[in-house]
Amino acid sequence: MYKVALSSCGKEINEALFEQYKQAGITAMEIALKPEEYDTFDYARAKELADASGVELWSIHLPFYPFEELDISAVDQELRQRSVEYLAGIIRQAGGVGIDKYIIHPSIEPIADEIRPEKMKAAKESLVSLAAVAKEYGGYVAVENLPRTC
Repeated sequence: MYKVALSSCGKEINEALFEQYKQAGITAMEIALKPEEYDTFDYARAKELADASGVELWSIHLPFYPFEELDISAVDQELRQRSVEYLAGIIRQAGGVGIDKYIIHPSIEPIADEIRPEKMKAAKESLVSLAAVAKEYGGYVAVENLPRTC
């Protein structure tokens, strides 16, 4: 049987949302929060609501903005390391409630041709680090590449 999944797309994750998903026949949810919500999101409560509704917490879309604060492809080592540590923390929280798929954009844009090789190298290194954290929870990082200049 196939799962029917839908992203929360910045909607408030509450009992009513889970009920709407359930009534619509949606069996799995991707958590996708507004950037300012990741620091205060209650993963345990979301898990309780998911269990009560029968809608599985399928994945979480990791934040990729605000761009000046979060960039796993940054050539600035300090920014890149901060970004990786922040995202690793989210993976740990989500993994702690059983989410095992972590969706990520590998870069921000636009990317000038002359720095693309450096940014690709930095993104690959960051993804390896994040994949190691995901593996601790039996999960994986799924790269969602956008078809523009990413």
